[in-house]
Amino acid sequence: MDHFSWLTLAGIFEFDHIIGILLVLGFLTLSGLKIKSSLSKSGSVLPTDKLTLTNIFEVLTIDFLLDLFTGIFGSRERAKQFFPILGTSFILILVMNLMGLIPGFFPPSGNVNTTWAFAVVIFVMYNYYGFREHGFSYLKQFLGPVIWLAPLMIIIEVVTHIVRPVSLSLRLFWNMNGEHLVLGIFTDLTSYIVPVLFIALGIFVSLLQAFVFTILSSIYISLAISHNHGATL
Repeated sequence: MDHFSWLTLAGIFEFDHIIGILLVLGFLTLSGLKIKSSLSKSGSVLPTDKLTLTNIFEVLTIDFLLDLFTGIFGSRERAKQFFPILGTSFILILVMNLMGLIPGFFPPSGNVNTTWAFAVVIFVMYNYYGFREHGFSYLKQFLGPVIWLAPLMIIIEVVTHIVRPVSLSLRLFWNMNGEHLVLGIFTDLTSYIVPVLFIALGIFVSLLQAFVFTILSSIYISLAISHNHGATL
């Protein structure tokens, strides 16, 4: 099944994922400015009774993500410390995933180059946080619990760390690519009722995959800054 995109008409479909990311960034930037403007005008951070863009982001970030990260890192201070990268990843991936439900658009997360870029950023950052927390003692986690197991544990740990970004990238890529393909197939078969069901499923998958990516990323950071690893010399 050939994928239709509005960019196909312009002959630039190969840049679909790049333009898609730019559109997502533009949307989130404008949304952020609008929320900031609304808060400045109201002079209050108390939620309103109406469903607004501010309330949606507040539920996603404060009520959901920050509380979730607090449980993973053990304190709200730690959660706030890593919230910028983790919260940004969740919102970006979620909006990119949902973009694939709009007719004529392909989810940027359905391109392996996009998911690989996100995974590499997480890989670099959790190792950076580990070194920042422990210094060069961070490398002790590669040695295992006892020194005589170090040669074997080094191999296992190196392979494990290499697999992490690959797993993050491919999991998100295949799930979003598959979800978009299934939605397109059933939309071609019938124009009513069935596509609506798969759109609902697509929303759920989009949220789930953003959630899984973010949870795994937060776990990797938590393991990197943990003080419960290192070989006993």
